[in-house]
Parts: sequence; C-alpha cells; structure tokens
Amino acid sequence: MEQIQDNLAVIQRRIHAAAASATRSPDTIRLIAVSKHMPPESLSRAMAAGQFCFGENYLQEAVQKQAQLHDERIEWHFIGHLQTNKAKQAVGKFSWLHTMDNLKLADKLAAAMAGTGLILNVLLQVNVANDPGKSGIPARNVLHFAEALLEAEHRAIRLCGLMTIGRQHANKDERRADFASLRRLSELCGDHLGKEYFTELSMGMSDDFELAIQEGSTMLRIGSAIFGARPPVTPKA
Repeated sequence: MEQIQDNLAVIQRRIHAAAASATRSPDTIRLIAVSKHMPPESLSRAMAAGQFCFGENYLQEAVQKQAQLHDERIEWHFIGHLQTNKAKQAVGKFSWLHTMDNLKLADKLAAAMAGTGLILNVLLQVNVANDPGKSGIPARNVLHFAEALLEAEHRAIRLCGLMTIGRQHANKDERRADFASLRRLSELCGDHLGKEYFTELSMGMSDDFELAIQEGSTMLRIGSAIFGARPPVTPKA
C-alpha cells in the first residue's frame, strides 16, 4: 500500500513541476491511473491515497472490478478498443471513452443509451504518426470524422477532445512532435467546429507525461509508474 501511495506522491510532484515549467495550473491536468491487469486491492490502495480516476482497457475485466469496488467517487475511463458488438454491455459502466474512431460504434452506443438519461464523454483516438501498428483515425481525417459525429446529433454522446498513443521506441523529440501535432489538430478542429468540443487532450503515459504536459495534455494515462509491473495476463475484451 505504501509503495502505491509513494508512487502517486512522486507523480503528483512531477506533474506540478511540469505544469509550472509550462506556466499551467496543475488543476487543469487529470491523472488517470491505468489499472488494467491490476487486482481490485491495488485500486483500493490508490483510492486510499486520493486517486479516484481509473482507466481500463478490457470491458470484462473492468466490469468485474466495478462489481467489487463500490464508491461513488470513482470515475471510470475506458481507454482500450471497444468492439461495436459490445457497445450495449458498456452502457452505464464508464464516464469517459478515450478511443472513439468508428462512427458505427457511436451509433450503437447512442442507440443503447437512448432513454437512459446517461451521457458518455468521448475522445477521438488519433493515429498522429500514421503508425500501421496503432488504431485511430488518421490525422488528415479527424476534422471530417468529428463533423460527421456532431452532425449525427447523438444526445447521449458528448465530444470532448482528442486522444493519442505515443509511438513506441520514439525518441524525446519525436514524442514531443506527436503531442504538438495533436494539440494543433485540436486547435484546428475547435476553430472549425467549436472549441467547446475540443477541451481535452488525452496524451502522455508513464515514460513521457511531462512532455505531454508541456504540449497541453489535460489527461495523463499512467499505469506502471503507479502500480509497478503488471502480471503477464491477457484477459479477454
């Protein structure tokens, strides 16, 4: 328990320092503890240290944890690939979806949420570097995708911004360039479609979150730096 608390304290200090260097308020930056493969006990330890935002990659695993962790303060973020045929199962389980890249998925989610009064905050996942090994909307198509999503007028889906996953094995300059590209794309989309739809930038993980803060990130997805190495388990989505 103490290790997780200590790790969170260190990360918070680093967030504050990076925000100060970028002349930003740390209050504009949300820390999402990526808890995939971690047992509920680890999340409870993080909660004891004041951490209540958690990011899960696998629907089945997330639902199992939610059944064991009953705390209204928890804010669940889905940060993995959500299959269209599992949209109905995800309804009401998450406040945020970081990986919207399929208009059919948006349609399915909206239909499943109709009449519930629920709202799902969504971010468009962008493949900034056109990495063939990564999911996401190519940067050149994001404006058109966002326009189509807004034109669909799904009352249950609230577009809030963009998300990207950094390139593996990229150097510091390459990662900064990717983060800067996402920020500029967000500004472009905001200028064309309304800044209120592009208030969030989800970018930055355990090994590059300070760079992401300097380039405008408002959501950090940090796992191993909080919980340590994950067990070698690959649950089904």
